[in-house]
Amino acid sequence: MYERLAADALLLAHFAFVAFVALGGTLVLRWPKLAWVHVPAALWGALVELLGWVCPLTPLEVALRRSAGDAGYSGGFIEHYLVAALYPQSLRRDIQFALGMAVVVVNVAIYGIVMQRARMRHRA
Repeated sequence: MYERLAADALLLAHFAFVAFVALGGTLVLRWPKLAWVHVPAALWGALVELLGWVCPLTPLEVALRRSAGDAGYSGGFIEHYLVAALYPQSLRRDIQFALGMAVVVVNVAIYGIVMQRARMRHRA
């Protein structure tokens, strides 16, 4: 029971991290100091996708689920809605690379705006 709860909590944390990697730059527009946390997270997320690595959270979650006696991702809300987003069956290497590039492009654009705003504040 505790392993399943821990696996669900880890899945939620993993999903939140992925969302932060993809969209956290928009938070930096409001809170520029958050860049100190977001930049390393975005770099990690992009590298995982671009190089085809496996995030260490994934095997940990799988181990917790196996320890709880689960064979896969069937059952409740978390598995049904979040697992498919994090672990799509149709994820091919070219799609994974495109996702990594999207993270890079979106964040470079957002950080360009952040730097432009900082320059404008510095001039004023």
